[in-house]
Amino acid sequence: MERKTVKGLVLFTAAATMLAVAPASGASAAPAAESAGAAKITWGQCESPGLQRRGAECGLLDVPLDYAKPNGKKIQIAVSRIKAKVAAKDYQGIMLVNPGGPGGSGLTLSVLGEYVPNGAGEAYDWIGFDPRGVGSSVPALSCDNDYFNGPRPEYIPWNQSIEQTWLTRSKNYAKACGKAGGALLDHMTTVDSVNDMESIRKSLGASQINFYGFSYGTYLGQVYGTLHPSRVRRMVLDGNVDVRKVWYQANLDQDVNFERNEKIWFGWLAKYDSVYHLGTTAQQVELRWYAEQNKLRSAPAGGVVGPDEFADIFLYAGYYQSTWLELAEAFAGWANDKNTDLIVAAYENYVGPGDDNGFAVYNAVQCTDTQWPQSWSTWERDNWRTFLKAPFMTWDNAWYNAPCLFWPGKVSKPVKVDGSKVQSVLFVGTTLDAATPFEGSLEARRRFPHGALLAEVGQTTHANSLNGNECVDNAIADYLATGKLPKRKAGDKPDATCDALPQPDPTAASLQAKSLRADSSVTVREPLYPVHH
Repeated sequence: MERKTVKGLVLFTAAATMLAVAPASGASAAPAAESAGAAKITWGQCESPGLQRRGAECGLLDVPLDYAKPNGKKIQIAVSRIKAKVAAKDYQGIMLVNPGGPGGSGLTLSVLGEYVPNGAGEAYDWIGFDPRGVGSSVPALSCDNDYFNGPRPEYIPWNQSIEQTWLTRSKNYAKACGKAGGALLDHMTTVDSVNDMESIRKSLGASQINFYGFSYGTYLGQVYGTLHPSRVRRMVLDGNVDVRKVWYQANLDQDVNFERNEKIWFGWLAKYDSVYHLGTTAQQVELRWYAEQNKLRSAPAGGVVGPDEFADIFLYAGYYQSTWLELAEAFAGWANDKNTDLIVAAYENYVGPGDDNGFAVYNAVQCTDTQWPQSWSTWERDNWRTFLKAPFMTWDNAWYNAPCLFWPGKVSKPVKVDGSKVQSVLFVGTTLDAATPFEGSLEARRRFPHGALLAEVGQTTHANSLNGNECVDNAIADYLATGKLPKRKAGDKPDATCDALPQPDPTAASLQAKSLRADSSVTVREPLYPVHH
């Protein structure tokens, strides 16, 4: 399941003039012998209109399917590049980017540099790529494009029949992926993608990389820094995965944090009852939401939006405050007027049934990064316990991950993350992030003693950098321009803080800040749960 570009957002169309530059002293080239032996990318025109407008280049890089057999079968990683726009003396090197997932397409994310304030992004070559199995990389993994067509069986297994239906669906999906993926499924771990990042570095002739990772991309960054610390120049890691909890416990933690964020959104709706007429208290709005969901059990809206799809739509309120206004209109339109067009449009926009590539890769990575509990009784016990305090998302999340019970790929062991040899990393986190709870950013700071943590206090939006908060975005720009980090403080706490911006106000017209999330020319294909979102 993939996150679709939200309708009605501003399209940024500024043209960019690209200037090829040579590496300067701040970004040295790789040794000649290493560069000579590396596979090369043949650059050409990108298919994405947004990348074309910016003068980006795109190509495919041959990498080993199995890095233990470097001369064996090859697969291809799709790569894009937007070159630096500065003189050679000011060039800062290559900047790889990853949007999260696992399963998120990062090919168009090479535009990220233009969202860094004060021109600080212009000194880098921004390198987007689709991780193995994703999007334009070859092969791309897809198992069952009809898997998310609504209405689906109810998430909550109130009886054995529902439970068995979902277990069968999950088993059949895993089986379909085994048939579709074949040998690829044994080589889809985070470490495989880290090796691909190394292949990209070598192909571009760089001795070090800079890296900007969101959500699951922070796990890529932490593992890369552990395995290749001398290759890290600068890193910005936003929305940090707690490496102690990959991946089973991380999902249970998400459930509890999304419950909190949905209640915050219900409270916001109550504040604006004069606009939405859904209740004057958070509790009234929450009861209204569950009442409307219950009605869909017997009569799905438009024949497609049942209780599952209803939950999936409004889960995004727990992810991004930028969705609150549109989701509020969809909720109010359905609850008050039974506006089928609005709720079905929200389903198509946010849930987007069809291409299952992101979901397939999400499972391919998570199910093989580490061993999940192999007994369904363990899942059943833990999810019912969590459901009692966090009913909104728990069973939705459980079934999203249930293919891991049956996954055919070879299971690996997670890397023990140790960032002690990484000399520079800026961690960023929002204190009310649900997809990657803030404790993950604190744990990342503990493991990277030369890093610093910038916290956006009171913000629920997930991985919120370069999204219009000047305090956050300017701090990132300063780091990318100079390499200077906030001074590390004593104790287990952030090293610098920024206040969250005010929540959206439906009664006031406001100018939308230029941000990556407001650019509909950028397709960041990301699974429903971007922690792994």
